[in-house]
Amino acid sequence: MEKNKLGGSFETSKVILVSTTHMLHDIYSSFLAPLRPLLIEKFGISLALASVWDIIMRVPWFLNPLIGIIAERTAARYFVILTPAITAVTMSLLGVAPSFTIVSVLLFIMGISAALFHVPSPVMIKHLSGKHTGKGMSFFMFGGEMARTLGPIIITAAVSLWGLEGTWKLIPFGLVASFVLFLKLRNVKISSDFKQTSNSKPAYFSAIKKYFPFFMILVGITLFRAIMKSSLTAFLPTYFYTEKGESLWFANSALAVFQLAGAGGTIIAGSISDRLGRKTTLLIISILSPILMFFFINSTGYVSFVFLLLLGVFVFAPGPVLMALVQDVSEKLPVFMNSIYMTISFISSAMAVFFAGALGDWIGLERTYLISSFLAVGAIPFVLLLKKRKSSV
Repeated sequence: MEKNKLGGSFETSKVILVSTTHMLHDIYSSFLAPLRPLLIEKFGISLALASVWDIIMRVPWFLNPLIGIIAERTAARYFVILTPAITAVTMSLLGVAPSFTIVSVLLFIMGISAALFHVPSPVMIKHLSGKHTGKGMSFFMFGGEMARTLGPIIITAAVSLWGLEGTWKLIPFGLVASFVLFLKLRNVKISSDFKQTSNSKPAYFSAIKKYFPFFMILVGITLFRAIMKSSLTAFLPTYFYTEKGESLWFANSALAVFQLAGAGGTIIAGSISDRLGRKTTLLIISILSPILMFFFINSTGYVSFVFLLLLGVFVFAPGPVLMALVQDVSEKLPVFMNSIYMTISFISSAMAVFFAGALGDWIGLERTYLISSFLAVGAIPFVLLLKKRKSSV
């Protein structure tokens, strides 16, 4: 295998391979939202209690910095190879779980697996993308969003064929996927080009101190947007199924449409940010997203699906742009820096889901969505605080 050089050419086939890996992993990790209405009925629990699962699932992300340090020093590609199998097993067992507690344990294990996958894999993408980091992140995020499009369809079909108790039959597909990934990815390096020289030691605390203001800006952007994004991804099927009285197929199809539109947003946003700049792209997205959310809430029928499509594009578009932005500033320790960002992102999402669930119990999901559209405006001032960087192309 030819050694990769940062700043080199865009290695399309390898970028697609890693992005496909992302899709395979996240197909399984996306099963919770479509199954949530059924699990709520099965255990007789509230939205707020059901949203605790999202927090449990994301608790392992507190370990992200430690995972980043380990990944800087090890053959972290094996994290990427093995985790799809672990995630497949845990998520496929949700349907047969006999209690709230067992579901929680399965989701906690899946959270560890997801953290091990998501911390090193974007750095692998940077390694393979050369100067086109935004484009590479778009491919990577596209894989993840396509997974969340396919995941609801796959798990709904599985429940229709085998019942809720039969979801375990999806396990073999994840095991085969990890075996294929071992054959294809075992020689793709992640950390070798980023190792410190023998005369220097990794300065993790210095990096945190240096980039603390930058990460505080990212906290502001992600937190204010998280309630809108997380409430939609977590409760959109529940919203249509319980509040609108639609069928489970309709409810999960709406989520699939939303996620498919999100996949479209991620595939174009990174490349656009390579040209327009990260700050300009984020500013446009941050202005339009709350407006589209407001129109979605106040529309009905097929018109609401039009706004849901547009909303999906703009809600998910910041993903590759923010990841590319983090890699832009990562002169050293790129895996560790990405681990800090991923911690911010996933903890913000978990807090947002719990808040949305509790608020949904109190005032209903429709009003919760309306409030989230106003809160999302708060991301705009933080985007304006970003330093403008030159485009990559």
